[in-house]
Amino acid sequence: MCLITNLSFQNLCLKLSSAVCHGAKLALKHRPPIALSSNMMQTRGLAADSEDVVLSQDVGDKGILILNRPKALNAVNLPMVQKCHETLLKWEKEKSLVICKGAGDKAFCAGGDVKTITTSRSDEYGKRLFRIEYMMNCIIATYTIPYIALIDGITMGGGIGLSVHGHYRVATEKTLCAMPETAIGLFPDVGGSYFLSRLKGYVGIYLALTGFRLKGADNLFVGFATHYCPSSDIPKLEKELLSCKNPKEVLERFKRCPEGAKYTLEPYLNKIDNIFSAPTVEEIYERLEKDSSDWAKGTLLTLKKFCPLSLKITLKQLQLGSQLSIQECLQMEYRLACRSCDGYNFTEGVRALLVDKDQNPKWIPPTVEEVTQQMVDDFFAPLEPQEELKPRGGPKCSL
Repeated sequence: MCLITNLSFQNLCLKLSSAVCHGAKLALKHRPPIALSSNMMQTRGLAADSEDVVLSQDVGDKGILILNRPKALNAVNLPMVQKCHETLLKWEKEKSLVICKGAGDKAFCAGGDVKTITTSRSDEYGKRLFRIEYMMNCIIATYTIPYIALIDGITMGGGIGLSVHGHYRVATEKTLCAMPETAIGLFPDVGGSYFLSRLKGYVGIYLALTGFRLKGADNLFVGFATHYCPSSDIPKLEKELLSCKNPKEVLERFKRCPEGAKYTLEPYLNKIDNIFSAPTVEEIYERLEKDSSDWAKGTLLTLKKFCPLSLKITLKQLQLGSQLSIQECLQMEYRLACRSCDGYNFTEGVRALLVDKDQNPKWIPPTVEEVTQQMVDDFFAPLEPQEELKPRGGPKCSL
């Protein structure tokens, strides 16, 4: 068998679409929400039977949006983003406040349902999901009424997109946040080029490339969360928010970190700034190699497991995103998402980590050194005018 030894063949492979790379296995249908109990607090254990993957509860002039796939850790699929998108637009005109939370006791939202995207048969499923999801992210980022995300549990990828753009994000000791996309041949999307590039120092680039997991109060220190509340007190807080006139006043006492909390990344911030400020992935590797600490060795080992092309795309994405609006960032990311759906590495990464689970992805190209600038730039090229994402206008909203 001939081995891959030249860049021309690698470029060809990058442009090939996998037969299992796109679409939906099932026909997507909609129906009105089921009747809801008058007790709006009894929602933590809801199960996603039938098609009610998102529940919308009306509580007077306030609304509760519940991600209702607890067995899948509330990972978002196409019907979910469609329902969230439609409901948020409707409620913006009707409500004074929206709360978003996850069903069950394990997760707010563990991300996007990438397994369905890469193993289903329709060519357009993934692109449709990303398009509507990014439009929804922009709605949250420009929402004109208070949006409060209760991120009590696992919150990754698409879950961060459903929370970090909102006005208020309440973390608990159970919160676990990460953007782990480079491990599956993707990139930190859902506005990651916007919010990660605006974190203090170079922590955003570090989180984007390594997928480092932030636990509990870490999310308040880094900025993914705006408030912190013990998980056991979340039902009480929710009740107060549903009966308040000003959510800012209710949340005021939750602005502080819990007593004794320490920022996990604090001991490494100087190293992160010195190393991840490098302009290229190759130089980041070089700086890590020169650092003799166990932390640097472990970080380099982690990066070398991830998709080389994704690492380079991610670094460029954040470098550009730091100078772009949220709308421009999401438009750029949609271009990247379309190329990822059409390419090889995304499908291969999901196969290796989530489908076959052999933990042995065969990346193309296999090393950072073999990734050319042209390969990276091709992902950022404009789409056809009719295919471009057009998020709604308006500045990032801050109430």
